[in-house]
Amino acid sequence: MLTATQISDDGVELDEAQHRFHAESDQVLLDAYSRAVIGAADKVSPAVVNIDVHHQKDTFRGARHGEGSGSGFVYAPDEYVLTNSHVVHGASRIRVRLTDGREFDAQLVGDDPDTDLAVIRVPATGLASASLGNSQRIRVGQLVVAIGNPYGFQTTVTAGVVSALGRSLRARTGRLIENVIQTDAALNPGNSGGPLVTANGDVVGVNTAIILSAQGICFAIGSNTAQDVAMQLMKYGRIRRSYIGVGGQTIPLPRRIVRHYQLVKETAVRVMSLEEGSPAARAGLREGDTIIEFCSSPIGAVDDLHRLLMPERIGRKIEVVVIRRNEKIVIDLTPIEKAG
Repeated sequence: MLTATQISDDGVELDEAQHRFHAESDQVLLDAYSRAVIGAADKVSPAVVNIDVHHQKDTFRGARHGEGSGSGFVYAPDEYVLTNSHVVHGASRIRVRLTDGREFDAQLVGDDPDTDLAVIRVPATGLASASLGNSQRIRVGQLVVAIGNPYGFQTTVTAGVVSALGRSLRARTGRLIENVIQTDAALNPGNSGGPLVTANGDVVGVNTAIILSAQGICFAIGSNTAQDVAMQLMKYGRIRRSYIGVGGQTIPLPRRIVRHYQLVKETAVRVMSLEEGSPAARAGLREGDTIIEFCSSPIGAVDDLHRLLMPERIGRKIEVVVIRRNEKIVIDLTPIEKAG
């Protein structure tokens, strides 16, 4: 008895049963993908807010007014909303609209243009909140979901993957933001400040930028950076950073250096520039030095150094360990508070 067959692309015959099996398998996979996106959106969307801002600038010709909008999300039970600095910076009025339609005037708690992050507070209770995950645990190729309000279309959901990790993005202040997540989850103007979410519903990034001339190249500030910045903004209302006057770049270390000095990290920070009269310059650091340790903590990236430049370091002598021409050197320096 003859059975119906089908020829696959590589010439192999598949009977109808096999063909149905593959079709059903594809459907199962598609359903699993859909369920992951739906689950993440259902969990986090209630915490996403629309932010409208009003700007007033006095000039010699009189007051000038401007409007803007963006996204944010409630990330703590005390009605704190995390968003981008460029969404709310300099705003004379901040208006927040919740997913249930309620609207409130919000108060700026603090913003940090250097990391393009800000915290505002909404005078409401019982708000749904999203959980910040660990951005260092995500992997390239992992499914992520972006939620925001592009062009005012509230709670828009797009999905994609983590395209790359460890990107650097230049803030509007000129400072380099390290450990930025690249994704192809579609973002548009108005998505800024919204969450980038895993299939489990954990926020691993704050959507911040797109390349207008490209497709599928979008960026988010990692949740670990956002957590550190938000805590300081809530405590001080601004980011108090100790300052040493070094321009650095994350570089891989030669294996022989790692083995010889028994280093715990295989990357470090190369000193690319020194500001004249800065604490680092006065202490004797040189361009080309490689910082491997700062205040007894191993340094593997510029972001490690940024995190250790805490306000508690201001005015206190610390040890910086560098590799200079393959030699390990210890240098004492005293950070000062960053102006502005």
